[in-house]
Amino acid sequence: MTAFKYILKTGLCLSALLALGAHAQQQGVSKDEIVIGTIQDLSGPLAGFGKQARSGMQLAVAEINEQGGINGRKLKLLVEDNGYDPKKSVLAAQKLVNQDKIFIMAGHLGTAQNLAAMPVQFEKNVVNFFPITAAREMYEPLDRLKYSFAATYYDQMRITLPSLIKEKGAKKVCTMYQDDDFGLEVLRGGEAGLKSMNMEFTEKTSYKRGATDFSSQISKLQASGCDMVVLGTIIRETIGAIGTARKLGFNPVFVGTSASYTDLIHKIGGKAMDGLYATMTVQNPYLDEASQPIRFWATKYKTMFNEDPTVFSVYGYIIINSFAAAAAKAGKNLTTDTFIKAMDAMVIEPDMFGGAKATFSATKRLGSDASRLSQIQDGKWKVVSGYVSAASVK
Repeated sequence: MTAFKYILKTGLCLSALLALGAHAQQQGVSKDEIVIGTIQDLSGPLAGFGKQARSGMQLAVAEINEQGGINGRKLKLLVEDNGYDPKKSVLAAQKLVNQDKIFIMAGHLGTAQNLAAMPVQFEKNVVNFFPITAAREMYEPLDRLKYSFAATYYDQMRITLPSLIKEKGAKKVCTMYQDDDFGLEVLRGGEAGLKSMNMEFTEKTSYKRGATDFSSQISKLQASGCDMVVLGTIIRETIGAIGTARKLGFNPVFVGTSASYTDLIHKIGGKAMDGLYATMTVQNPYLDEASQPIRFWATKYKTMFNEDPTVFSVYGYIIINSFAAAAAKAGKNLTTDTFIKAMDAMVIEPDMFGGAKATFSATKRLGSDASRLSQIQDGKWKVVSGYVSAASVK
């Protein structure tokens, strides 16, 4: 063999090996499969949310796979439980990223939990896709591996609070919030909204994640004469706070964020929850009021999981379908880079669930900053405002 032929042959072999290596380096994508990871609370205080989100994801995965998958690849969804504990989120992320070799992390539930897990993912070039939290840190600071879909808690409260104060004639606005990254976002959004009206919170009180007794916090707010209370709360804390207030004869206007916009509030809390306001970005699918397409979808969901879907079921379903659309657009050669390129030109139109239009780019990683207001009336959430974009409110 001549030196030239040897060099040519070894060069071709090296090129082939490099090409094979490059393909092999893309974890979570094989010839027949795309592996998606998600971390949910399945055993802690937000298990109601986590189980619903997981079910919505599973339904979407089943539908996509029944239709042949994405460019010939089936989806495989791996779910880990964190019990709503950031430390457990780190362990779950380590397992999914390093052991299970996921391609993407989708719909991870919780603000502090995402913040704890993201470094594990980013070290291995794994995108954090549409986390189920509306914290600004889910897309700020700008990072190529971050995509968020929900108007932030900060903007939800910053936009909503001034108009609600004017409508209700509130004079003393107070807040009770969870003492973590989530609660602080609500607090800061409320402060920004009040500042635009030359107001400040009359009283502030917080609670530790997982708390079940809110009597001291509510007594403190009552003593301050608050006529409106901003809630940086989720499920049982919302129910516990309002329930305690009602027993004490304390009846201010309560307003929460999309974190407390769930049918579990009125299903568990009962009549006492009537009057609660909350911001929201996707409407809860009440089947007796839903359109025919939603009823058809809900029937499939109930057949699969033996329960009615909720707004968190919708979140999970939308997240997987949004991922699938971008992965399909990325083409057969699905890598982190091709997925990002596809996402950075994505437009997601409003769907049957009533969400706002979402657009993405290399410098815009939050799909939509619009939210609207709902109120619990006679045991159901009723939409009471149109969508307002954060960008439209200075």
